[in-house]
Order: sequence, then structure tokens, then C-alpha cells
Amino acid sequence: MKMRIKSSFLIATLPYLSLLIWVIPLLVFNSQQQSLIAHDEGIYAWRARWIVEQGDWLNPAIIHYGKTPGIYWLIASSFSLFGISETTARLPSIVCSVISALLIYEIGKITINKQVGWLAAAILSVEVFWLQYSRMSVPDIPLASLVLLAIWCLLKAELQPKNRFIWGLGVGLSFGLGFLIRSYMIFLPMLALMPYLLWEHRRHRHLTNPAIYLGLLLGLIPTIYWLFSSWAYYKTTKFAEMFDFIVHLNSEERNGNSIFYYVWNIPAKTFPWAFMGLLGLKVALDNPIPRYQLIIVGFPIILFIEISLFSTRIPHYALSLYPFIALLAAVALDWLGKIYQNKLDANKSLVSILSYVIGGLSCLLLIASLIVLTGVVISVDAEIKNYAASAFVLGLCWLTVPLVWLGHHKFGQKFLTAKYWIAAWLVSPWLALSVAGINGFLGDYNPEVKAFLKQPNIASVVQNHPIDFVEGGGKTGVLLRFYTPYLGKETVNLSDLPKASYVWVKSEIARKSDLSYNAIGTIREMELVQLIETPKNIPQNSSK
Repeated sequence: MKMRIKSSFLIATLPYLSLLIWVIPLLVFNSQQQSLIAHDEGIYAWRARWIVEQGDWLNPAIIHYGKTPGIYWLIASSFSLFGISETTARLPSIVCSVISALLIYEIGKITINKQVGWLAAAILSVEVFWLQYSRMSVPDIPLASLVLLAIWCLLKAELQPKNRFIWGLGVGLSFGLGFLIRSYMIFLPMLALMPYLLWEHRRHRHLTNPAIYLGLLLGLIPTIYWLFSSWAYYKTTKFAEMFDFIVHLNSEERNGNSIFYYVWNIPAKTFPWAFMGLLGLKVALDNPIPRYQLIIVGFPIILFIEISLFSTRIPHYALSLYPFIALLAAVALDWLGKIYQNKLDANKSLVSILSYVIGGLSCLLLIASLIVLTGVVISVDAEIKNYAASAFVLGLCWLTVPLVWLGHHKFGQKFLTAKYWIAAWLVSPWLALSVAGINGFLGDYNPEVKAFLKQPNIASVVQNHPIDFVEGGGKTGVLLRFYTPYLGKETVNLSDLPKASYVWVKSEIARKSDLSYNAIGTIREMELVQLIETPKNIPQNSSK
């Protein structure tokens, strides 16, 4: 009896264990050095550090009130528990990415079957852009995980009507906390769920579940409390700034990104899974998923339309779509696997074509990477050579897709079942992304800044003195704010600082200033200087 219980427990937990073994290495494989990317990642980490050092979690003047403070609180909590570093800044996103993989598995298992759910979680983890943002201190992955949590709770409320109050509470809390994390962006997935909530209402009765509204209210309490605390502190309301922020975003088209921006951007950042997802969409339309078609198909289509109509089109605004791209790609891969095994009355030509296409692409990747790695092209920098290493691994591994197909159908190796063919699709990008992580592509974005701060003449200053900051500095300034051990005060004008102060200041501002200073070092557009007493019009050997 005990053996039977242990066996059933192992079978029940195996999908979760295998997914953790699959996902976690991708998130933790790193080079020895890590460095933050500017602009957003550095801003979130710097402001979270400010919260911890000032001990002011409700009224940090440094926070831009166009955004709610949830992500700052998450990162600051990580800093408080584990210390301040790049790894701890990224820890909330890493944890939320693991949770997202488990949730999309659960959603796939409930709506379709276990195999599709597992494939969806595995595919999500090897979507390059998703993995990249899963290793950044940004709010997008935590937001996506809360959206998935809300959808999972809706599904569980259907399956367990006796516990619908508890699951409804989870739905409302997820959306309320989503507002705390990402402000108005939570409204887009909420609207994308409305067809399912309205058209299927007679069946699931979610909209008459009071727990959803109670949970929403509870989830909004931290945001409401923060806003009123800010009002009491600043004697002014910040509601107007929040509305101004969203209006500004919806009226700003960045970099000429048109309404068709995501049509090419998402496939480029999820290759080949977006194309596989389109095939899965066709499969789902031809064979509608009972009860859940408006979630599996309707939700991603509506969300795609919403972000396309939103005037500010940025790649990471689409990240909440990526789990559903993975789910639809899993539908397609499962369907193709059945064709491979002759379980469907369909033409094998599609499987054959896809195998040969990916094989041809693999050959191109191998040729291009070998040209770079063998030094045929001499003028290639070190960074491109490192990318070539990942391309070589991907190309070499993806060759197994057509080889498995040929082995099974041309040479009669019947042991090469569909599982081997599907595994070849998945293991190849997993290995390539692992190499990318180890080489620093997914974590070491600004080694130049950290190397500059380690120079003896710079380190002797920043490690032993508070460094003031003249407002501005762009992306480099954001990174220097985070990496400077002892930040002094921030000011608008260089003249506001006392003499002998050490200051980070833009080189252009320093040159135009009437003050005299010693230049200690320059990194990009930023300069570390020390103000001196001597008037600027008296020549000095060490001053500018």
C-alpha cells in the first residue's frame, strides 16, 4: 500500500520536477560577471536600492509617480533579504518566470491535456525574449505571472464550484496586485478576458462571484494606501500624474513603430515558436477546444489587437502574450507529433517540410558561425564571436530534427518516435541559450561600466567617499547611480555643491560650468570630478 502511494506521488510530481530541472538552469547559468542593462533595469534597481537605504517604502521621492511602486517593493524586498547585487535585483523576475512556467503547464493541462501543458511550459522557457526579460529587474514577468495566476484561478473555480469563493478571491487579488506592479497595463489582459467572462457566463457564473470583487479590492489596498500616504506627505494628489502618464503613452508613437509593429517584432523575438503558434492557432480554429476556446484562442488574439492599437509599441509590452504563443505552439507540436506517428489521417509532407526547413537553417547557422569562429572574417569583434558560439550550438543541434525524421521514415529506425523529433526541437534552443547565459549574453550587459569603476584611481574615490550627482546622465547615469557604493545628494546645478565634493556629472555640463574642478575619470558621457576652490580663470595643471 505504501509503495503504491509513493509511486502515485512520484507520477503526480514528475511533471513539476522535470519542468524545474528544465527551467531553472536557463535562469541561473551565468558568466562570472553580471551587469545591469540600461535604461529600465538600472532605474528599477537604483530606485529599489534607494528605498532600502532610506528606509522609506511609502513615500520615496525618487519614484516616478506615473508608475505604481510594486516592482520597486519586490526588488527592495529582495535587497533587504539577500543584499544588493544584480542577482538579487533580478530574483523577483526569476522566481516569477518559474511560477509562470508551472502556471502555463496547469492551464494547458486543464484546457487541453498534460502533454500540451508540459510542452507549453518548455517552449515558454526557450523563447529568447521571454528568457532575457526573466533575467532582468523589470516588472513585465511579474505582471505576466499574475495574469496567468488569475486565469488559472478562473479555471479552478469552474472545476471546483464548491471552492469558487477561494478561487474567485485569487482572481481578484491577482488583478489588484497586477495594478500595483504595472499600473494600467493590467487593464489590457483584463479586457482580453471579457469575451470569456461574458459569453460563457451562463456556464461558469464568474461575474456573479462576489469573491472576485472582494479580492480585487484587497489587491488594490496597497496601491490605495500608497497613494493616500503620498498625498499626505506631499500635500498634493498623484492621481493626475498617473492619468497623465497613461494618456502620454497612448499618444506617443516611439521610433515610428506602426500598428503592424508586433506583426514582425514578436516572430523575430520568438523564432520559431511564433510561426509554430500560428499553426497551433489554425489547429485550434479547425478543432475548437470545448469550453476554453475563448481563453486559448480568444485571449491572445484580443490582447494582440489591444497592444497593436496602443500608440506606444515597445517589445516588452507584448510579454503577457508569450505564454499563449507557447501554448499554441505546443498545440501545433503535439499535432505534428501525431502526424509523425501516423496517428492522424493527414499528409506527412508538412512534418517533412518543417524538418528540412529547420535543417537548412541549421546549415546556414553552422556555416556562418564557423566563418566567424575560425577567423575567416578577421574584422569581427569578440562579442560577435561569442554570439557565433551559441549559433554554432543551435545549428548543430537543430540538425537532429531532419536526421530523426529521416532515420524513422527513410531508414526504418522505428525507435526514433515522435518524442525524439519533438525533443530535438526543444533541446537545441535549450543548449544554445545555456551557452548564451554562460557567455554573459543574458546577464552581462554593461561590463564597461563595472570595469571603469574597478580602475584603481576611480575605485579609491568611489569606495571611500560619497559621490554627489548632478541630475541627468542618461543611461550611463542610471547605471552609475546603482553601482556607486556611497551616493551623496542629487542636485540640478553643479554650483549647489560644496567645494571638495566628488561628483558624477555629464562632461558637457562640467565644461560649461564656471566652477573649477579636477577630472578624475570619464566613462561615456559621464565624468567623475572633484570641485576645487581655485577660480576657473586661473590656469591649473590638473583642472579643465
